[in-house]
Amino acid sequence: MARLYSSACVALIALITLFQTAQAVKFDIAGQTAADALPVCISHYIDSDVDFVVKVRVGSGPHQKVGLEITDDSEHLNQIWKKDSLTEELQRGSFKSQYAGDVVACFTNVLSDGYQPDPRYTRTVDIDFDIGSETIDYIKLAEAEKLKPMEVELRKLEDMVKDIVENMEHLQAREEKMRNTNESTNARVQWFSTLTMVILVALGVWQIFYLKRFFRKKRLID
Repeated sequence: MARLYSSACVALIALITLFQTAQAVKFDIAGQTAADALPVCISHYIDSDVDFVVKVRVGSGPHQKVGLEITDDSEHLNQIWKKDSLTEELQRGSFKSQYAGDVVACFTNVLSDGYQPDPRYTRTVDIDFDIGSETIDYIKLAEAEKLKPMEVELRKLEDMVKDIVENMEHLQAREEKMRNTNESTNARVQWFSTLTMVILVALGVWQIFYLKRFFRKKRLID
């Protein structure tokens, strides 16, 4: 029975994992001179008041310096994290979102003085966003609360379900907002169409009386 229960839990975890979107991105960035260096940016949507972790690692590459700046997409473009020179070691930053919106990570790869852009000068960037329950260190949690392996897996499952429920509630709220906007727009279009028809009918009636009076003055009709 215990083995069956364990298998069911593992199956549920695997099933829930399928619904989680991939949040890791890996790409190559070409080296450029300091004057011509253009940032390469990626973004990830994060709700307000949510814990998230950004993990970055860059590959080796001589005579190149990769910089990173992370901002939100608020009106003031608040700076969340900045690194002037990333190394091959894993860089990790923990943050809490203040606003709901995109978190934008921009990378630049600047060549050392005296070097010009060349296909040989590229570095690989690997960035990963951990959001919500993904930021929890379950190893430390298990040690602190003296949890058994099965209890840890159940805790992971519980946290993942909470994340999914929160995402569904967020999508439902956005769908309701869009539906209200559509209904409001449809109501306005309906009123505008009705007003247009009334104006056209009134204009047609006025034209009939006007032409009738005009023809009577010209004695074309009785």
